[in-house]
Amino acid sequence: MNNITKWLLNPPTDGPAATFLIRLMAGSVFFWEGVLKFVYANQGVGRFTKLGFPAPDFTATADGWLEIIGGLLLLSGLMTRLIAVPFIIEMVVAMASTKIPLYLGTSPLPLPPVPPQVGFWAVLHEIRSEYAQLLNCAFLLWVGPGPWSLDAWLARMRAAKPSDSLKRGKLQALEA
Repeated sequence: MNNITKWLLNPPTDGPAATFLIRLMAGSVFFWEGVLKFVYANQGVGRFTKLGFPAPDFTATADGWLEIIGGLLLLSGLMTRLIAVPFIIEMVVAMASTKIPLYLGTSPLPLPPVPPQVGFWAVLHEIRSEYAQLLNCAFLLWVGPGPWSLDAWLARMRAAKPSDSLKRGKLQALEA
């Protein structure tokens, strides 16, 4: 268990700087989808009620806050691996709860406005957002947040030895 915790909380930060783009995409989508759960009832409590989630008021509110706070964490690159885990679980639950009924033609949600409306091709078309978010989070779980992140900045601060910072301070004082 210690190894898993260490792995989650101390991600590699030497990946490509372009990892920021993956964090930007995933974090911003989670953030605005979380906000939408509070702004429009049909995206929050109403949707969770139609899908048959237990305690829809609680689950929609909790999911909205997870997406808002987690989206901000991804955007900043703080606790990246840790927040990727519940987001991966969330995407699997979202796909199972909405796309299986779409495949079977029993979805309590409105069907897509144009064909395909049910079945295999409808699922493939409608699953694209969840699939992209799932793979973005899997990527961030795997490679970490990249060098342009708060995780990387914290790792650099931990790696700096106190004696090094004292030496730098003395050098700066001598140069002044």
